[in-house]
Amino acid sequence: MSKENIKIGIIAAEHSGDRLGAKLIDSIKDIYEVELYGLGGPEVDSKNINSLPEINYQDLHVMGLIDPLLNLPKLLSIRKKLLNFFIKKNIDVFIGVDSPDFNMFFHKKLKKQGIKTIQVVSPSVWGWRESRIKAIKANIDLTMCLFKFECDFYNKKNMQSFFLGHPFAQLKQGDHDELINKYNLEKSKKFVSILPGSRVSEVSQLMPIYIDSAKHLLQHDKNLFFLIPAANTKLASMIKGLEGINQIPHQLSIASAQDFLSISSISIVTSGTASLESAVLKSIPIICYKTNKLNYAILSRLIKTPFIGLPNLLIQKHIFPELIQNNLSIETIASSFNKIDLHPELYQSHISEINNSMTGEGFKAAATAIKNKL
Repeated sequence: MSKENIKIGIIAAEHSGDRLGAKLIDSIKDIYEVELYGLGGPEVDSKNINSLPEINYQDLHVMGLIDPLLNLPKLLSIRKKLLNFFIKKNIDVFIGVDSPDFNMFFHKKLKKQGIKTIQVVSPSVWGWRESRIKAIKANIDLTMCLFKFECDFYNKKNMQSFFLGHPFAQLKQGDHDELINKYNLEKSKKFVSILPGSRVSEVSQLMPIYIDSAKHLLQHDKNLFFLIPAANTKLASMIKGLEGINQIPHQLSIASAQDFLSISSISIVTSGTASLESAVLKSIPIICYKTNKLNYAILSRLIKTPFIGLPNLLIQKHIFPELIQNNLSIETIASSFNKIDLHPELYQSHISEINNSMTGEGFKAAATAIKNKL
């Protein structure tokens, strides 16, 4: 029996959203013949997506409150072009993956056109700007949540949601010896991963601090070796050019985070999805975050949750160190590193709690849930 045809519009430009979007599209293709339109990273792009050649997914990689304002004309132009593209192609459903504020524009406009709207990755309404719940209720047909506590939040608001679960729930550590051989590393070294983020602004803001911290740690343990997985070639090139990078023993590789984390007992991580990936792979994360002063002054007043790190948020305990803004320094990274190094078992014992909180219904059930909305 031939499959029914469906036209899907998608925006999945974030590094983690790209992976989620690609997995969801694969599951939808088991049900439908899919025509795919929109914007995605490398993984969504590999699903035979029809895109606008003048728009690059990295154009959307702006963070905080100030960067989007500085890039507003360009972002508004991209938004308009994509909306017209979706309408011209007469899509049946729009799937926004992550980037909830950017995607809400499309949910509102396309919903008015009678197009079904799906948001994958819930906005953090449980943590800040809860007023967004009204727009979600009015404009999004189904919100797919990565974590159980998010679905519980929507249930309390009498809103429909779907517990997709997080792909990291399926992550397993790679074989230590195989990975040592794969990257031609010295087995005797003590590996520490540094994950500087997937945006240019994150790398430029935080990687110099991480390099200086690595130098400091080496003064106390010369056997340390730093593994740096860059999210893409652009960021890898940027890291290579940073002052001091060649003064620390390291290996820089593209798209190798899971491998590197599997053989690192401790990781220094820019806050975001990578902190969760680190914890699941038993590389205890030192969670770091720093932005410009104006961004932080605004954000710190809006955030309701006491945690910024996903591992702490999921277990609702302050277990993994969070070094934020003025508390992020060479000294605080070194202090956190030493505490973890002395008693790793105090952190490892919470990993199972994290895994339990993100095991959902999966992508196959998600594709069926979307079908039921059409």
